[in-house]
Parts: sequence; C-alpha cells; structure tokens
Amino acid sequence: MNPFKERKKILDEIGRISRLAFPSAGQSENNSIVTCEKCGHKDPAEEIKNNLYICPECGAYMKVPAYDRISMLCDEGSFREFNKGRTGYDPLDFPGYENKLKQARSKSGLKEAVVTGTARISGHRTVLCVMDPAFMMASMGTAVGEKIFLAFEYAVKKKLPVIIFAASGGARMQEGIMSLMQMAKTSAAVAKHDEAGLLYICVLTNPTTGGVTASFASLADVTIAEKGALVGFAGKRVIEQTIGEELPEGFQSAEFQMEKGFCDMVIGRKNLRRTIGKLLAVHERGVR
Repeated sequence: MNPFKERKKILDEIGRISRLAFPSAGQSENNSIVTCEKCGHKDPAEEIKNNLYICPECGAYMKVPAYDRISMLCDEGSFREFNKGRTGYDPLDFPGYENKLKQARSKSGLKEAVVTGTARISGHRTVLCVMDPAFMMASMGTAVGEKIFLAFEYAVKKKLPVIIFAASGGARMQEGIMSLMQMAKTSAAVAKHDEAGLLYICVLTNPTTGGVTASFASLADVTIAEKGALVGFAGKRVIEQTIGEELPEGFQSAEFQMEKGFCDMVIGRKNLRRTIGKLLAVHERGVR
C-alpha cells in the first residue's frame, strides 16, 4: 500500500464533501459578487461578509477567511497578532511543494494556515488561533504546529484562556513525519495549559479532519462545533471502502458528533460570539 496515494484519497474525499456541504465564497473576476456553490445565488461580497458568510438564500455556511473570522468575533481593534512571520519549509524536498506554498500564500494572503494572537471577546482577554482553509486546506505542517504550540506557551505565561477555530484537512503530507510530530507537540502544549488550570475552547468548523482532529482539536475543556460542520478523521467513502459497511446518514456531521458525545454543543454562527463571551466570563469569575 502506498501511504501517499491513500493520503491523497482521504484529502480528495474531504475536499469533495466539504465543497458539497459547505461551499466557499466563489467570487467573480471583479471580486464584487459572491456565488453560493450550493444554490448558485449571487450577492455582493460585502453583503455576504456582513451576513457572516452565510448564504441569504439557502442558509449554507461559506468558509470564513481568518481575518474576517477574527473581526466577527473580537472586540474592535483588540486583536494583536504574534508569530506572523513563521512559515512552512520543505524538509523532504517534496516535488512541487515550494510552488504549492507560494500559490497558497498568493491565494490566501497569509504566510501560513493559522493566524495567532491575543484579543478581547466581550471584554475578556484571550489567546486566539484561527485556521484558514484557503491555505492548503489548513493542513498542519511544522509552522502551524509551532504557532499553536507558542500560542499555548504564551497563554500559560500570561495565564490566559485559549480559543482555537479549527478547520483542517489534517497533517500536511508534503512534510512527512515532521508534520505528524506536530500532533504530539500541540497535544503536549494543551496538557501544560491544562495543568495551569486555564480554559481551552475549541470551535470545530467545516471541515476539521485528520491529524488536527486526532490531536489538539479533541482536547479542549469545551468543544463547540459550528452547525453542520464536517468533523472526523478519514472521509466517509474511505471508511466505507475500508470496513466494507455503509455508514449512517449524517455520519461525521457536527450534530452526529454531539449526539455521540464528541462535542459539547452545536452553535449557529450568529450565536458564537455571545456563547464564547459567556464561557470566558464564567471562567474568569472562577479563577478570581
């Protein structure tokens, strides 16, 4: 069995399901009109952004760029980014990887697949990490793992809670074992943060899969999933082919995961800021 071919099958399946379930904001050439990939409805980009990247026609959730997610969630002007310059590299001299990184940076406007920093949400200071699927499906390589590790380290030092918006196709296969090591590295950082008695909230967005699900995304004190998000390890079709059985309807949806006890609550996008603010307030009262 070729592990790279199997990995590609999984990523292709995740991408296929993700595009069907939660369309991206497909923009026209002048970048002023957004087309919902689920129903085909067209709207001005600014209106879609103001509607929190929710299609006004069919209610489909579009993927949210990292900085827009931050502006939707945080108190105005409160976000302070750190470790912005950390970028991935090519430890295996993987064919075409350097070019893929350049394309991802150009497409997303980001240097890597996660943005980290400090912010205030409803007046409560926190460390915030937001993953962006526009950068290689927010796959976790060495830079992503390092940025998340450093975010938790800073939070322990400053005695702050951590909030992560997870969205990922999993570990970045182009970096091989170096990317898989980030699972242990980020999990260890979560453990130290937990030992310090600090709050960690993870919001699972569409899609959260692979090594990210199998590491820091599953270790939060409070796990929230956005309505309808795809959450799992491998794709449904890959699992069915492996075990030779048909999986239940809605398998790996946020609602299915809550029913099975994998997450604590499923929240609509318009209620996320208020819910997180309340959780931070309860925690802050508890540590005083």
